[in-house]
Amino acid sequence: ARLYMIKELTRIVETKTVEDTWAALSQELSRLGFDRLFYGYTRFRTKNGLGSKDDMLVLTTHTDKYIQDFFDREMYLNAPMTKWAAENDGIMSWSYLKNNAHTFTPAEMDVIEYNKLHGITSGYTISFSDRSKRQKGALALTPRERMSQAEVDMLWDETGAEINLLAQVAHLKISTLPFPSDRRRLSKRQREVLEWVGDGKTMQDIATIMGLTVATVEKHLRKAREALGVDTTAQAVMKASVQKQIFVTDI
Repeated sequence: ARLYMIKELTRIVETKTVEDTWAALSQELSRLGFDRLFYGYTRFRTKNGLGSKDDMLVLTTHTDKYIQDFFDREMYLNAPMTKWAAENDGIMSWSYLKNNAHTFTPAEMDVIEYNKLHGITSGYTISFSDRSKRQKGALALTPRERMSQAEVDMLWDETGAEINLLAQVAHLKISTLPFPSDRRRLSKRQREVLEWVGDGKTMQDIATIMGLTVATVEKHLRKAREALGVDTTAQAVMKASVQKQIFVTDI
């Protein structure tokens, strides 16, 4: 068992893309009894919430029919376990739902009923401890259908430590990789001007270094802000950096 765990952890650590990391993790968690997973991670959390949906990384093994409403209609924002994960780090049994039902809002109860319609009634949530307040990642694990929470709790007693270790390593790996994104990638010129701004150069400095006019440099910065969906150049530098679009040797 120890050698098998070392093999699986090595497999996750050596993955090169988010997709490969997720494939390795979901395969192992399915083997351990949890075949329906929902992972969310943002690097752009705000004081008032999880930030823009467009800036979130969401990975799931749930059906498209379930995800269509749960994510596209932002039902996840009212999911009790999402709210718990946003405020806490650690592991929580979904017995939390039964024990705290009297405290839930109508919107939260709607999500619980929606989950019941899709056979999602028991499970566990892991809320990861991230290094920045702007970051938050969590993983919701649902077992095979028709397992009661009591049965899931017994399963977790047997495999929870192994599951948590695999999930923690996978999350750390994903946090080092570029996000798959529907946003436009920065052009070579846009990346270059943002890198020079990040190095503290002025518009005139950058124009001289790159052999461009100041107006052209400003145009590249404007296009970069638009591509990244931000309002200021400082925000663009920060977002491009955490998305691994600048200060890298190979894109």
